[in-house]
Amino acid sequence: MHTRTSKKLTHAGALHALHAALEKATALGVPQNISIVDDGGNLLAFLRMDDAKMMSMRTSQKKAISAASHRVPSGNLAPDLELKLGLATEGGLTNLEGGFPIIFDGVCVGAIGVGSGTGAQDCEVARAALAALGAQTF
Repeated sequence: MHTRTSKKLTHAGALHALHAALEKATALGVPQNISIVDDGGNLLAFLRMDDAKMMSMRTSQKKAISAASHRVPSGNLAPDLELKLGLATEGGLTNLEGGFPIIFDGVCVGAIGVGSGTGAQDCEVARAALAALGAQTF
């Protein structure tokens, strides 16, 4: 076999996840940057809520890319790899909490990264998006 069939996150799915994350962030009273990427780390949807930290725009996307790349939540890298991977990817990967892969039936179709709150708040917002999609939760 030279090809395979694979699941893909649609733009409608990305927007649905984005909306659920926005609702959760609003309920928490924490303005967030929310990035949704496909399985290759390509940006599908992004929102910077009013008053969200400007620099967290970048970290939210890097959290999503890290989660999509490793197929596990960001923040779980071994501490001795954190700096090495950050340097090797020219800052493309991060070990900050708040990035989660979007997995259906064991297949990663993308990821969400949230940043501007505490790590726990970022994770709570991202988990709300996963739940809204019916994706695997962490």
